[in-house]
Amino acid sequence: MAGYDLKDPNEIEEYIKNLHIEYQFGCLSEKKPEVCHLLGDYKEAIIQHYKDAINVYKKNCDQYNYGRSCTKYGDYRVKGKHCEKDLTEAFKYLQKGCENGDANGCLRAGVLAVSEEKPEPDRKSQVLLGLKLLKKACDSKEEKACFYLSGIYLSGIEEIVEKNLKEAYVLSLKSCELGNPFACSNVSVMHKKGDGVQQNQELAQSFRKRADELFKDMKDFKQQIKFHQGINP
Repeated sequence: MAGYDLKDPNEIEEYIKNLHIEYQFGCLSEKKPEVCHLLGDYKEAIIQHYKDAINVYKKNCDQYNYGRSCTKYGDYRVKGKHCEKDLTEAFKYLQKGCENGDANGCLRAGVLAVSEEKPEPDRKSQVLLGLKLLKKACDSKEEKACFYLSGIYLSGIEEIVEKNLKEAYVLSLKSCELGNPFACSNVSVMHKKGDGVQQNQELAQSFRKRADELFKDMKDFKQQIKFHQGINP
């Protein structure tokens, strides 16, 4: 942004125009997959040409195995927004995103595999694959994956996954440490009741306090975003 006055509408327009040229050159001429992904983001977020963005993400995944682009394309296919909904295609690309180093792809592929939205002839194998994908995402410090996985072990899945409170506690604790307030609340309740861990009222209060702090930070952040909506740079 150096050299541009982003309070001047003409300079903003010039900056955006040059950014598009830069991304196109880096992607099409220099064939840099990370820049191709940025080109997709540009088409998605700046000019809102969603179908073009979807095509860029898919091509970047197919040609260069760029994990983040695979995940983005798969996510569009899950939602069926600006494209046809296709959960089989979606799972294929989300899993490919995971295999190519995108932890968010592991999370989203895992959630889709475990959900009943994507029915498979062998439901058990599909769910167990989903657990592996979620575990991989959790190991990569995706706090939502740890939290989602903990929820599975808290309740179990009939005839597929046994309820395991100790494992649920370990995963909830990890998610809490990564900043998930809902996980901290679960850890607090588990210490209070002695579910899967030693009953300890002092620790229950400590984790309740941590959850409250994180919830407050989340609320303040949302209010800050709302306050700045409509303010031009």
